[in-house]
Amino acid sequence: MKSKFVLFILIISCLQTFGQELKGRVLDVFNAPIENAYVFNVTSNSHTHTDLNGSFKITNSKIGDIIQIGILGFEKQEVVLSKTSFKDLIIVLETKIFQLEELVLRKEINALQTISKIDLLVNPVNNSQEILRKVPGLIIGQHAGGGKAEQIFLRGFDIDHGTDIALSVDGMPINMVSHAHGQGYSDLHFIIPETIHEIDFGKGSYYANQGDFNTAGYVSFSTKSSLQESTISLEAGQFNSQRFLGMFHLLENKKDEDAYIAIEYIANDGPFESPQNFNRLNVFAKYNTFLTGKDRVIATASHFTSSWDASGQIPKREVENGNITRFGAIDDTEGGTTSRTNFNVQLNKVLSEESILKSNIFYSNYNFELFSNFTFFLEDPINGDQIKQFENRDIFGANAQIISNKEYGDVEAKFTKGIGLRYDLINDIELSHTKNRKEVIDKIQLGNVRQTNMYAFFNSEFELGKFKISPAVRLDYFKFIYNDALQTDYKTLTKNKAIVAPKLNFLYAQNDNLQWFFKAGIGFHSNDARVVLQQNADKILPRAYGLDFGNVWKPTKNMVLNTAVWYLLSEEEFVYVGDAGIIEPSGESERFGLDLGVRYQFTDWLFFNTDLTFTKARSLENVSGEDYIPLAPDFTMAGGLSISNLGNFSGGLQYRFIDDRPANEDNSIIAEGYFIADFNINYKMNNNITLGLAIENIFDVAWNETQFATESRLQNEANAVEEIHFTPGTPFFAKASIHYAF
Repeated sequence: MKSKFVLFILIISCLQTFGQELKGRVLDVFNAPIENAYVFNVTSNSHTHTDLNGSFKITNSKIGDIIQIGILGFEKQEVVLSKTSFKDLIIVLETKIFQLEELVLRKEINALQTISKIDLLVNPVNNSQEILRKVPGLIIGQHAGGGKAEQIFLRGFDIDHGTDIALSVDGMPINMVSHAHGQGYSDLHFIIPETIHEIDFGKGSYYANQGDFNTAGYVSFSTKSSLQESTISLEAGQFNSQRFLGMFHLLENKKDEDAYIAIEYIANDGPFESPQNFNRLNVFAKYNTFLTGKDRVIATASHFTSSWDASGQIPKREVENGNITRFGAIDDTEGGTTSRTNFNVQLNKVLSEESILKSNIFYSNYNFELFSNFTFFLEDPINGDQIKQFENRDIFGANAQIISNKEYGDVEAKFTKGIGLRYDLINDIELSHTKNRKEVIDKIQLGNVRQTNMYAFFNSEFELGKFKISPAVRLDYFKFIYNDALQTDYKTLTKNKAIVAPKLNFLYAQNDNLQWFFKAGIGFHSNDARVVLQQNADKILPRAYGLDFGNVWKPTKNMVLNTAVWYLLSEEEFVYVGDAGIIEPSGESERFGLDLGVRYQFTDWLFFNTDLTFTKARSLENVSGEDYIPLAPDFTMAGGLSISNLGNFSGGLQYRFIDDRPANEDNSIIAEGYFIADFNINYKMNNNITLGLAIENIFDVAWNETQFATESRLQNEANAVEEIHFTPGTPFFAKASIHYAF
């Protein structure tokens, strides 16, 4: 008996000496899991990072060991392991001032996500136009009175309103398929900027969880699960601009549930001689609760409505000859209304210690009406060429993915399996010739669209020492249905199409300060249902073939550099046609370029960032000299200086630059580039009140925000003229704000 007791003591001693597997979770102060937190055993040098559920397992640990937990934006914490903590180790991290020197480059296939997180921490988004500008190398422009979705430029693409970039928020798609104004139309104005928690993005077509429109890249937004405090903000500025924001924490002292509501109202006349009378109302509510200690349900509801008038794109010749000013108009009856109501329920469920389920179901009701006049009196010299684009849409969808971690000896593996459905029910999608936004002269298109997209994907990641290899594949199935209401006989047009898109990514983590990556993959964007069915298009789901090679390097403790050379071959693009106000397919094209990014932290309170892109974009179906892709930028630059926590002050100076670029295929018409700088400063008077001043275009540059080579004719002209038509950019624009927290 004595010998057995001695043996038992020896076994316990050996376990404590040689270590055991430690399990635990890392949470924030709202009991929400923190992903990718670094967990390090100082005593044994074992390390790991947390999964999507905040859970971790670390080997070779024993009582008395020191465990360090850290991640950007949170206070680092140390724990000495005890008998109690070994059973159920829960670590709660508190937020802190950002320090770049704490950044360690992990084995992440999409390491630029970390850079996006840095930018958001240092310089938070405070207006809707800044949402997309947080993506390095992405430029946007507004060209219809503030209510229309922005025009997007990325990696040598004039993406128009979203034809080649996949956008989503909380797992709900933003892009509109077969939209009345253009394929992929993406209006982000229903997002209240202050509700954004994280911006995840990737350039290229290398991500299996991204489907339709993921060619040049994707951007995925996550909204905050909870608020630390309630706030009220008021803004007022030039051009009769006002903004009200209220964000209210609804549940106090609740451990396992939280809720808040946000309300935003914006009004602005703009600098135009004919006021744009823009107004927008946003309401957003979010509730989340833990079903068990780990399983979580999140429900969101939002509503957005907007209306505006617009002066439209004006011809360069009329400004140069003095007939109108830069802020005048040829037809000031343009404008529109739009609204969107969303419901989204997310479930994050722990299936086992090695796997979790992430899923959501969503519904959107969307309404859109837009009046435009691009060509003035080219087609109709009596009534003019104004057009109306209209639709009413319901979107139903669901997504689910299971993420599992496995170990095969020394090889760590991660598998993600996903499925999803999206169904668009579009009623009365219309293009009409109108006059004064009231009289319909004739209907050009009218009908109903039913479009279904089902998908499945599989992504794997294998860690082999310093290497990570990630093969993946995605399958998408589409069904297009269209009923043309202008035809005498009822007829249903329908077509089905499926596409397989493989991906293969490599990552080499040379050390904690340098990683190299190589990415390859096929992406696609769907064609408009009306083009597919009425014009019997061959390329229903044109592919894009992409390659990326580059690195992320931290040469000093306060600097991070990212570099990528890339290539993209597109089977078909969608080109904006100004005289009809529609999107139509063009042909095969190729792009290659270089991305450069710099992040540098001078002091605890001063941070610098800049991103440069060099691109060559050419059509492969035209002869040399006539193969330019209209509006494709060849050089862009954006960045700035950010100040945070300098005593009671914070703020920054931000700039963006886009070079001159061809506006037509032979480069005979040039879209002029611009350099614009914005400035903001905030002063925190006490714990509750913050005063702010923001100035857009501080140098009062006369710039053209959006430009098109368009053939138009004025009422007093005998012949049409093709030249630049532009929307003027905002001149010097100052606004003040007051922010109250309670």
